[in-house]
Amino acid sequence: MTQSRTPLASTRRFAAGPWQAVIGALLLGTVACAHAQQQKPAEEPSTLILSDTLHYDDVKRQSIFTGNVVLTRGLMKLTADRLEANEDAAGNQFGTATANKGKLVTIRQERPETFEVIEGKGLRAEYNSTKGEFDLIGQALVTRYICGKPFDTIRGERVRYNEKTGVYQAQGGPNSSAPGGRVRSFAAPRAKADAAIAECRAAKGGASAKQGG
Repeated sequence: MTQSRTPLASTRRFAAGPWQAVIGALLLGTVACAHAQQQKPAEEPSTLILSDTLHYDDVKRQSIFTGNVVLTRGLMKLTADRLEANEDAAGNQFGTATANKGKLVTIRQERPETFEVIEGKGLRAEYNSTKGEFDLIGQALVTRYICGKPFDTIRGERVRYNEKTGVYQAQGGPNSSAPGGRVRSFAAPRAKADAAIAECRAAKGGASAKQGG
């Protein structure tokens, strides 16, 4: 994974704040439970990758997918023009997804239990399993939707989430999606988000009851 030597800005740790949920749910697909060791491990979801071409090198442990790439894993969906996946001898995984000029890589994670959709966009997406880091790079934008309406957003040149530390980082720069090359983050009050989830649950429940009747 290519590392930027520019120090990442706007670093912050959230114990259970909205952005830990946003980045974690978006890029991990699942969030580890605090009592996971006491419970039966959840079955790992299957991964389906559609593309126009595939080049697989067993010696290099490398897979390269190109052309209208669509990766689906559980409730997570990634779209890109090129996806390169590598694995080292120790089983560590490294992935890079890129988009053609004028397009963006998109990662979309559904959270049906809370009627949320987490969507991330960038010119490139990278994953390093050794460090437990995910990056959206270039015109990076992450948005949390509740019942189809946007609530939380973060913009920058790079947005990074570390699954091991629970820390997200955002970096500004000339290729930031925010004006002036800055980092821009907006989070709605938790009470407002909780109210939207409750309202959506009530509306969906009412609709289901009418259909059932």
